Amino acid sequence: MATTARRALLCLRQTLNSTALPYNRTLNAIAPLRSHLGSISRFSSDTQSFDIDLSNEENKRRIFNRLLYRSKQRGFLELDLVLGSWVEQHIFSMDETRIKSLVDVLDLENPDLWKWLTGQEQPPEAVNSNPVFSAVRDKVMNNLDSHSAPETRALPGQPWVRGWDDTKKARDSPISGNQ
Repeated sequence: MATTARRALLCLRQTLNSTALPYNRTLNAIAPLRSHLGSISRFSSDTQSFDIDLSNEENKRRIFNRLLYRSKQRGFLELDLVLGSWVEQHIFSMDETRIKSLVDVLDLENPDLWKWLTGQEQPPEAVNSNPVFSAVRDKVMNNLDSHSAPETRALPGQPWVRGWDDTKKARDSPISGNQ
């Protein structure tokens, strides 16, 4: 009995530490067990469980397709659009180090990643020092600066709670938000 429990715990540990599964979404049931810091700690470690072999065209094609899919199909529309377009534009010019950095970004949780990319929250230093994260964040912030008025956004470090018609002052308009 003790041997069976030990094997089960070892198997669970390997599953929790593994990112080599086809898509991180297969771990959604296990993800709540992984601590928030555990998902970030990979940025500072030198060990990567994601094997990147760019030695031949078939391997490159598989890795690029896998990462393109993961960046476009996250289940969070805003991130699907932002990450998907950025990865599509840059993946073919990325070296192995940048691809590992991209994998680290793709492994982050959607709500945290969105808040960090849009400046609603300050990212941890380990995430902030990732070159792919910095490049995507720069693109997002440049788009925000060039396509939206600063008064329509929350202050840096504050959540976005305003609706699209907050400034509408018509007689029948809601007091706040876009209800």
